[in-house]
Amino acid sequence: MTLELTAEDKKMLYGDYGKATQKAMEIITTLGEIYGARQLIPVSSVQIAGVSYHNLGEAGLEYLDEMAQDGTTRVLTTLNPAGMDLVEWKKHGISADFAENQQRVVDAFAKMGVVTTCTCTPYLIGNLPHYGEHIAWAESSAVCFANSVIGARTNREGGPSALAAALTGRTAEYGLHLEENRQAEVKYVIQPELKNTDDFGLLGYVIGNRTRKAIPYITGVPNATTNELKSFCASVATYGGVAIFHMENITPNNTLVPNSTETVTQDDLDEARQKLDDEAADIDFISVGCPHASIEEIRQIASMLKGKKVAEGKTVWITTAKPTKDLAMKMGYYDLIEQAGAFLVSDACCAVAPLKGKFSGLMTDSAKACFYARGKNDFKTEIRTVEECIKEAVS
Repeated sequence: MTLELTAEDKKMLYGDYGKATQKAMEIITTLGEIYGARQLIPVSSVQIAGVSYHNLGEAGLEYLDEMAQDGTTRVLTTLNPAGMDLVEWKKHGISADFAENQQRVVDAFAKMGVVTTCTCTPYLIGNLPHYGEHIAWAESSAVCFANSVIGARTNREGGPSALAAALTGRTAEYGLHLEENRQAEVKYVIQPELKNTDDFGLLGYVIGNRTRKAIPYITGVPNATTNELKSFCASVATYGGVAIFHMENITPNNTLVPNSTETVTQDDLDEARQKLDDEAADIDFISVGCPHASIEEIRQIASMLKGKKVAEGKTVWITTAKPTKDLAMKMGYYDLIEQAGAFLVSDACCAVAPLKGKFSGLMTDSAKACFYARGKNDFKTEIRTVEECIKEAVS
C-alpha cells in the first residue's frame, strides 16, 4: 500500500518548515510505510516518554538539543515523569550533577514548546482527549487508559516517534487508530471482589501475563474508580504490553464479545500477590503514586498521616504531577504530608528516578512499581493497600 501525503505533509517532508520538522516527518512516514498505512492523520495531543536523564543519557540529550534548534510543537504536548522533583530535588538526595543534566533535558523540550509538566497521568492535568480523538501518546499506562477508559485512539509511541508527532501534528494511520484493530480477542470473567488499587494492579498482573497483547474483554467488575482503572492500566500494560481493553459496563465498548473465555479466581490474585512479595523484604522505602496520584488520593493520604510521624529509617514518597502538587499545597495536604516526615514529590516517580543503592525494600500499592523496583533498582518488594503502606510508614 502506498502512503499518500497531502501538500502540507510534503512541505514538512521536503524541509519547508526546517530541519527538525523534516526529520520528524521522515520518522512518521517511515513508520507509516513499515506498517502499511494508507495516509497520515492529524493528532490533537502528544505525550512524550523518555524524559528522565537517568534513561536518556548524553546520547538522548544530544538528539533533543538537535531537534530543539528549529523544532516547534504543533499540538498540545506534555511529558512523562522526569528523574527528580524539578523544584525540590535537593531534599530528596538527588545529586547536583544529575539535577543539572535533568534540567538540560527539560529545557530542550521547553525550547520546542512542550508543556514541561512531567506526569504519567496527563489526563488528570489538562491533556485530556475525548472519545474517538486521535492522539500520539508514549507512556504505556497512559496509552492504555486513553484507548480503554477514554476511548481515544493511539498506538504506544516511542520517545522519538512521539516527539515527531508533536513537531508535525501527524501520525500514521495504522494499529489502534483503526477500528478493526481495537476488537476484543479473549473474554475474562472476574470472580473475586476487587476492593482497592492493589487488587486492580494484581488483576492487571494476571491478565497481562496471560494475554500477552491480545485484547481483553473483562466481565464481573461491577464498578471501578478512576484511580483503580489507572492502577489496572499500569499493571496490564507493564506485564502484558496491553494497550487497550474493554471492561463491560465500565469502558466505552464498541466490540463484539469473544467466544474464547478465561476465568480469574481469588487464588489467581493471591498467587500474583505472592509473586510480587519478596521474602524477608526489609522495607525502608514506601512509595504511592505509580501512576501519579490524583488529588483525591493525596487528600486521603494526608488524612492518614495527620498527627503521625514517619518511622526512623523509612522514606515515604507520594508522587504526583506538579499541578496536582500545587493544588495539594493550596488545600493544606502538602503541609500535613511533609510535617509527618513524608514527601510529596512532583514531576518524578520511583520507576525513573536514580534510586539504585539508596534503598533495599519497597512497599507500594502498585504492581507496576514492583516491576521497576526489582528490575532497575534491585529492591525487594511488597504490594499492599495504600492504608497498609501508610501504616508501615509510621509503625
